[in-house]
Amino acid sequence: MTPAPTRYTVALKPQLSDEEGHPVHGAPIRTAVVEATGDTGASGYPRYAGHGMQADIDPATHHVEAITVDGRELPYGWVAQVVDISRPGHPGRDRFD
Repeated sequence: MTPAPTRYTVALKPQLSDEEGHPVHGAPIRTAVVEATGDTGASGYPRYAGHGMQADIDPATHHVEAITVDGRELPYGWVAQVVDISRPGHPGRDRFD
């Protein structure tokens, strides 16, 4: 079993709709680097925290399973996603590696 990552970059995005009504995610409104806390969240996944965010992230799929931002739940229609900073050209790549 691979150990859970020690940090992730999480992006908050509004969920919008295209012309045909299909859901699409808008541009990130806020991003943050979250670090492993060593705790397990209520969802059962490892807890990460930083820059006002607390997130439970599944280390196998890299999906955000639960999140609070500045102590509040996300508004309806917003999504939180792990950003792949290892991707060439990602603006956070040099800052967070």
